[in-house]
Amino acid sequence: MVEGEPAAGTFGSVLSERRRQAFVGRTAELEAFREALSGPARVLSVHGPGGIGKTSLLLRYVDLAADLGVAVTRLDGRELEPSPKAVLECLGAATVDDVRRVVPEPAVLMVDTYEELQLLDDWFRTTLLPRLPLGVVTVLAGREPLDAAWRADPGWRDVLRVVPLRNLTRGECGAYLLTRGLDPERDVRAVEISHGHPLGLAVLADLVASGGEVDDPLTPDVVATLLHSFVDVLPTGPRRTALEVCAVARTTNEALLRDVLGVDDAHEIFDWLRGLSFVEPGPDGLAPHDLAREVLVADLRWRDPQAYDAIFRRIQEHILGLLGTTTGRRRQRALYDAKYLHRHQQVSRGWTDWDSFGRHYPESARPADGAELVELIRGWEGAESAAIARHWWQLQPEGFLVVRHHDGRIRGVIATIDLTLAAEADIAADPGAAAALRYTRSNLRRRPDDRVTLVRFCVDREAYQDPSPTTNLGPVVAIQHWLETPRLAASLLAFHEPERRQEFFTFFEIPRAVGADFEVGGRRYGMFVRDFHRLPLDRWLRVMFERDLAGDPGPPDRRTAEPLLLSEPDFAQAVRAALRDLPHRDALARNPLTRSPLVLAKAGDPASQLADLVRRTVERLAANEREHKLYRALDRTYVRPAATQERAAELLGLPLSTYKRHLARGVDRVIADLWRQELDESEPETAW
Repeated sequence: MVEGEPAAGTFGSVLSERRRQAFVGRTAELEAFREALSGPARVLSVHGPGGIGKTSLLLRYVDLAADLGVAVTRLDGRELEPSPKAVLECLGAATVDDVRRVVPEPAVLMVDTYEELQLLDDWFRTTLLPRLPLGVVTVLAGREPLDAAWRADPGWRDVLRVVPLRNLTRGECGAYLLTRGLDPERDVRAVEISHGHPLGLAVLADLVASGGEVDDPLTPDVVATLLHSFVDVLPTGPRRTALEVCAVARTTNEALLRDVLGVDDAHEIFDWLRGLSFVEPGPDGLAPHDLAREVLVADLRWRDPQAYDAIFRRIQEHILGLLGTTTGRRRQRALYDAKYLHRHQQVSRGWTDWDSFGRHYPESARPADGAELVELIRGWEGAESAAIARHWWQLQPEGFLVVRHHDGRIRGVIATIDLTLAAEADIAADPGAAAALRYTRSNLRRRPDDRVTLVRFCVDREAYQDPSPTTNLGPVVAIQHWLETPRLAASLLAFHEPERRQEFFTFFEIPRAVGADFEVGGRRYGMFVRDFHRLPLDRWLRVMFERDLAGDPGPPDRRTAEPLLLSEPDFAQAVRAALRDLPHRDALARNPLTRSPLVLAKAGDPASQLADLVRRTVERLAANEREHKLYRALDRTYVRPAATQERAAELLGLPLSTYKRHLARGVDRVIADLWRQELDESEPETAW
């Protein structure tokens, strides 16, 4: 079909003008077409996923050609049988040798939806296009890039230019909304949810223009419209599951597919995913187009929430396995994957720079970085903080991690101080470290060889402590530190404006360290604390995954409730009461030990868990020949109690005084054993 400029005063001219007004961006793509009309590159390969704006761009190409008086012949793969005969008929040629005669010069041959003519790709490359006149520019537009055979042929390298279409920038999205009579400031959610995808933005703009609201998650009708733009026919079976895994996970590789699909070989399915137009390869694996991801996830959660939960849990187990078996950069990637599963949480979304998420990794600061790090901190926090930073840099430089720009310049710094390795005088020189240590001594249970660390500085060059590549690394750096620091009892985090961050940290079970605020240079900072006595790391990770599946923080359950950390004398008194009340559940339910870390760590009824714990501790004495007599006294007094102590002594064949001595020693042994267990409960119960 030959096209040109619509005649003035026709309906076509009105449509053309409206398209021009609504068209935004694509400056580089338009320039590529202008250059093709006069330069050596005579074939443009325009490709991108469905809804990315290929057809809109081709219509602008038609307008540009018309402005220059160049005729355009348009073909659409959806309207053609994939055969040479059908293509030649559309061109008005009887044979391929007639093409040079019937196609004018100069001219543009434009083929839209080229993926529908894939069977003819070799014919286009080797037969049709070589017979076109030199003055003809060819545009092949489809979802997929051209086959590698085009790039492998030296003859095509200088005359072929690849034009990949990406999402619109935020500025271009705002310009488009203005063309629709909408306010980019007021309707920013349409930009955020669409991720700049042109069709997605247009659909959401239609919704807003008609008086609707841009909901998150997307409504089913919006999802259906957008889903069809990416996937004409959804696959079934393992391929469908693989596509959904690719949407839920941050990145997808064959190992993840093997684990989730339960197969020995996922190469064929991985290859199929890689060939989809809206799935792109990256350094960590495959990832779908942002909007395609959101649409696929929204469709799955609405259509089959149980399937979503199952996929989520399998991905979770894969990530937990990686955390236990990897180190270094691979472990950091797994932590990024874990954090990414929380992206639907509103509280997490507001404190994450998702545009740069996963693109930066921390590295240890180099000896030459010291001066730059100190100046970076000075720029945001002042001279006193800079002096403190220099102090810790000299003492513990291994605690300083940096985020770098691609050119090597430092973008940000995160500094973690080991308080247990610092001298009292060094801690006293830093109000933040001093406040952290005071809080630790007053509020946290520690053994002599336990360690306590403090994230003392977190500074991004451009955003300070607001969402940025540096704050994105915060959870990655923190959890890797928690995993790799032996006997870590607690980790504290110091931040400016702590009230703004309280909801975020509370969601992640890192509560405010009340009473640990401090000032430096007239700026107030607050502390948050991760107490490993209260919730060991492996259980914390699982609680966080479950919380995401629930869709909201929800009420705190018993396992994450604030524990009661009794002093040693009060603990001993509570154990004596628990022994006495073993047969009486109601009395046990009132025992303060039901709120101890020992019992909170177990699922089920607290009173029953306490009773089982005490009985097991008593029974351990039976295995030791020297302590068996203590076990017998406890057994006949508390586990299978006799009516009186006199009757218990009689059943055991002991004088009353000997029985009472054995009983007192047995109670002391049970108290000591349970106290040791209580202290050991701070150790992560994990294979890592």
